[in-house]
Amino acid sequence: MKVFAQNRDARNYKILEKFEVGVVLSGFEVKSIKNGLISLSGSRAVIHQGNVFLIGANISPFQPQNAPLNFNPHRTKRLLLNKSEIKELIGRSSGGLTIIPLKVYSKGVRIKIEIALASSLKKFEKREKIREKEIKRKIREKIWE
Repeated sequence: MKVFAQNRDARNYKILEKFEVGVVLSGFEVKSIKNGLISLSGSRAVIHQGNVFLIGANISPFQPQNAPLNFNPHRTKRLLLNKSEIKELIGRSSGGLTIIPLKVYSKGVRIKIEIALASSLKKFEKREKIREKEIKRKIREKIWE
């Protein structure tokens, strides 16, 4: 499993449940992703008419000179889930939860995206998380001295 991109914005969320989903891509998008030309920052998943879509992910062209004329790097991509998973996402995301992509990776020859149901961290939770990281870092430094 090779990870092509991770969403750094996900650290501002509390992850509740993760899903592995497929994604509908064209050939040149797959080639771009395999070369690491994808960014998940600022992207999210939405449910529209019983389907789940990835919005805001940026897939840069692999060769800008040879990209199709109608190439849109921010094109909305359809995510592939089972009906039961979609129903679960609909039921749980209506309660103020957000669906965010965590990472893009390969599984065999397929490109997969890991999405998560998440709730946004409050300011005091973010500060507490930073404080914990600093404490762990100081402990590691003391151990190595």
